[in-house]
Amino acid sequence: MSSMSPTPAEPSPSRTAAVIPAAGRGVRLGPGAPKALRALGGTPMLIHAVRAMAASRAVTLVVVVAPPDGAAEVKNLIDGHALPERTDYVVVPGGATRQESVRIGIEALPADISVVLVHDAARPLVPVDTVDSVIEAVRDGAPAVVPALPLADTVKEVEPGMPGEPEPVLSTPVRARLRAVQTPQGFDRDTLVRAHGSVAVDGDGATDDAGMVERLGSTVVVVPGHEEAFKVTRPLDLVLAEAVLARRRANDGF
Repeated sequence: MSSMSPTPAEPSPSRTAAVIPAAGRGVRLGPGAPKALRALGGTPMLIHAVRAMAASRAVTLVVVVAPPDGAAEVKNLIDGHALPERTDYVVVPGGATRQESVRIGIEALPADISVVLVHDAARPLVPVDTVDSVIEAVRDGAPAVVPALPLADTVKEVEPGMPGEPEPVLSTPVRARLRAVQTPQGFDRDTLVRAHGSVAVDGDGATDDAGMVERLGSTVVVVPGHEEAFKVTRPLDLVLAEAVLARRRANDGF
């Protein structure tokens, strides 16, 4: 009896999902709403981050991991904003640490998702070309992919001291070998699940999923990041983000 299964020349496309851990408070931005819910150009940063992931045609699902007591609020927020209709959106309550929240987000993924992006809600302006290049590198066989930029500043390793006190320099790493890592970080799903299942949680847990994969001994590769994928952590970052957004609106007319 003849088989109707697809030929090897026509493999079924892998589905991609993005997990956005947004359960943190964002203390460095000061008191008030959680960082992910701070307004940027009149729209919460989280919505910008969700739109940035959904802008990629490869992303079929975005899972937002909300504060444990704020999942309903975040779901209402997402429902109240215009988002691409081709993408599904799910909100799940998060855990006590970022690592736990990412694991919860991974567990919420359907079985047919094979590529997983993990994206910081505090990187609301990452361009779609960066998202697509990460996905493409995973689909081409890399178990883990991070977008990154060369450093503009010379970096010193120091012996940490008391805040405000002079600190002795231990070494000066070669800048040409260093990269500043951004998100979304992309993963083969099985590799990411294995990392979260085997890398122990210490204190506040891991803040870099690619670092967990490195500890497994798997290869992590870097693709070019983008200057506009910076993390909004301090008040000055918010000023810069507003300026980038204003320039985009002037150029794109949206």
